[in-house]
Amino acid sequence: MQAFTTLTSEFVPIRIENIDTDQIIPARFLKATTREGFGKNLFRDWRYENDNEAQPRPDFPLNQNQYKGQILVAGKNFGCGSSREHAAWAILDYGFRAVISSFFADIFKNNALNNGVLPVQVSEEFLQKIFDQPNTATLTINLAEQTVTIDSTGEFEKFDINNYKKTCLLNGYDDIDYLLSIREEIEAYEKAR
Repeated sequence: MQAFTTLTSEFVPIRIENIDTDQIIPARFLKATTREGFGKNLFRDWRYENDNEAQPRPDFPLNQNQYKGQILVAGKNFGCGSSREHAAWAILDYGFRAVISSFFADIFKNNALNNGVLPVQVSEEFLQKIFDQPNTATLTINLAEQTVTIDSTGEFEKFDINNYKKTCLLNGYDDIDYLLSIREEIEAYEKAR
């Protein structure tokens, strides 16, 4: 997993609340068991008319050239619905490293963290300030400090994250990598017993 320390990027706004995992990656695309290739179907039913890639919907942000970056900003209650890990895979495979919202479904939040996508939960007021920025604005997410900053104004807000998951993201560890990183401590403990 790629380490996450500080990310400065433009962002893609999706001003929709209650985005569920079937909207993030529709069930008909869940046939693969590896993490690659899901990004092309991210928000598939919202991106294309009649599921036809030749007919992108011009009003959807992922189809608009003015929006780009590694940060997805979405409305309240992101990742609700079924517990499919493929939603986090699709977001990462598309190129997003972080998702900002005012609320995340717990299972999605854990799946995202386990796959190297940082879910950043901010207040409704701060989320609105982000949405009000021009499309060329950048945000900076500092994981060590647990802050997200609107670079043009300097306004920032702190966010919470589980300390274990923070350590894993900062070091690029999955759960196995973390255990291997403390192998000597585990062996010393076992020898002392």
